[in-house]
Amino acid sequence: MRLLSTSCLCKLGEMRGRTQRSGVIHLLLLLAVVGQMSCQSCPVKCMCSMQTVKCQNQELDAIPHSLPNNTKVLFVTGNNISQISANSFPTRLEQLTDLYLSGNEMEIVDAKVFDNLPNLVRLDLSNNNFQTFSEEAFPDNNKLQFLNLSRSVHNFSYSDEVLNFLGSGNLLQLKTLDLSNNDLVTLPDNILTNLSNLVNLSLQNSSIVSILNGTLKVPPLQDLDLRDNTFRNLPAITMAEFSLKPELHIRLAGNPWHCNCLIEETLLWMKNSTQVVDVQNLTCESPKGLRRQPLVQVEPSQMKCMGEMEGVLETSYVFLGLVLALIGVIFLLVLYLNRKGIKRWIYNIRDACRDHMEGYHYRYEINSDPRLANLSINSDV
Repeated sequence: MRLLSTSCLCKLGEMRGRTQRSGVIHLLLLLAVVGQMSCQSCPVKCMCSMQTVKCQNQELDAIPHSLPNNTKVLFVTGNNISQISANSFPTRLEQLTDLYLSGNEMEIVDAKVFDNLPNLVRLDLSNNNFQTFSEEAFPDNNKLQFLNLSRSVHNFSYSDEVLNFLGSGNLLQLKTLDLSNNDLVTLPDNILTNLSNLVNLSLQNSSIVSILNGTLKVPPLQDLDLRDNTFRNLPAITMAEFSLKPELHIRLAGNPWHCNCLIEETLLWMKNSTQVVDVQNLTCESPKGLRRQPLVQVEPSQMKCMGEMEGVLETSYVFLGLVLALIGVIFLLVLYLNRKGIKRWIYNIRDACRDHMEGYHYRYEINSDPRLANLSINSDV
């Protein structure tokens, strides 16, 4: 019995050992297959980790196509991709939520580019050079909430063509829009009208000189960044639009405020409103006597316009004097160049006057001397 039991135990041990070795082999084979599959699904020149794919600074001229189907975050930055189209994302990526395409010198965004990215929430297109952006780039049912177009419009003549897609009406879930560091001068008409959920808008350092009437009427903005632009004062209609949004916080530092009588209404609004969060950082850029003085410390008596008019008149007088002096110099130059002809003309006039005067003198002598008068009559007869 003891021998039998011992032999059975030995057989059982051998069977367990074989089973364990077989399990380990199967596990290793499974890991190898999974590793091989993951290596095949990661594009060349890219790094894949979990659900994040990074294709950065690889001089790519197109979006890699062989992306893992479970990709959630995609970085394709610092390359040379001048154009993206519907072929840029040929396969549907259901899980992709974050897409970063900054620094690619991109110029053209064609229609239906993002149709295969139905759950895209964050899109970074900063540091490009857009000239054309299709109004049909996004599908109607997109879920985009964050859009970064900073440093992407370097010529204000293209701003309408590039930014018109914002008014297409299919970005209904967009909450944050970054248009900072662009050459815009002013926002195109009605580009914010259909952004009904926009709460954060950055226009910092975008050469904005004014905001057109009604531009900010629709979006429920809560944070508006207007720093480092070219505002000299705020029109009354703009301040009225700001006041209609009591929850709106505005940043206005870094603008060249012109502290004369025309800014008095703007200054009064700033002092009575709590919307300008950096009002203590606003300073006068001109006139020279008030430069760098905090705006809220400027007194109404300091904001003058007569002195400026006098300066304008003085400048006008100086300019008029310069113009007259230039005309005088030109006249003298013409006289000098034609001095011989003028001299000859003067001599001719002198001779003509002399002959005329001699005729008058002869007639005078005849009329004054009776003898010469009779002689003249007889000669006539």
